[in-house]
Amino acid sequence: MTNRPLSSSQPKTEVISLPGSFFTDTVSKIQDLAELKAVLYTAYLLLRKQNSVCPVSSGVTYRELKAECRRLTPDLDEAALLQALNSAVEHGTLLHSKLDADGVAEDVYSLAAAAASSHELAAVSIFTLYEQNIGIITPMVAEELKEAEKFYPHEWVEEAFKEAVVLNKRSWKYIARILERWAIEGKDSGEHKGHAKKVDPDKYIKGKYGHMVRR
Repeated sequence: MTNRPLSSSQPKTEVISLPGSFFTDTVSKIQDLAELKAVLYTAYLLLRKQNSVCPVSSGVTYRELKAECRRLTPDLDEAALLQALNSAVEHGTLLHSKLDADGVAEDVYSLAAAAASSHELAAVSIFTLYEQNIGIITPMVAEELKEAEKFYPHEWVEEAFKEAVVLNKRSWKYIARILERWAIEGKDSGEHKGHAKKVDPDKYIKGKYGHMVRR
C-alpha cells in the first residue's frame, strides 16, 4: 500500500484548552446532560475568544450560546437551554451578569472556574498564542513563556504576538524583545508604565535564557 501524503487543503483541527480547575471543580457540580452541554459550549465560546489575538473577552452572551446550541445540538431547544443555564448558575458552574448593549440588556455567562483561576487561564492563553502563531513549544521555550506570563500584563503579551504576526516576525525572540522594550521604555507613550514589574535591562541577556534574546 502506498502512503498518501496528507492534503494541505485538509482543515486544521482547532485546539481548545481548559484549566485544570474545570475538571476538578466544575464537572463534579454538573447535574445533567443539558447542563453539561451548556457549560461546555460556554467554555468553548469563551476560550475561542481568549485564544484569539483579539482582546480577551470576559464572557459570552445568551445569543451566542443559543446560536451555538442551534448549530451543534438542535435537540437542546431554547427552553431547555435556559433551564440548563439557570441550573449551572445555581450550582456555581457558571456566572451570570447583565451587559448593556446599546441600551438593551444582554445576558452574559462566564466560567466560575475561570474567575477563580484567571492566572491559570492566562497561562493557557500564552501557550495557545505561541502554538497558533509560531509552532511547537519546546521545554526551554515553555519555561520562558511561563516566566513572561508572570512578569508582563496579559494584554501586553497578546499585543506583542499581534505585532509580531503583522510584521511577519514569528519568533519568541522577537516577541520577548517587544515586551522587554515596553517594560523599559513604557508602552503607548508611558500609558502602561508601572503595570509590569521593574525590569533589569539585562534580564533576557544574561539570564538562564539569554541565548534566546540578543541585543
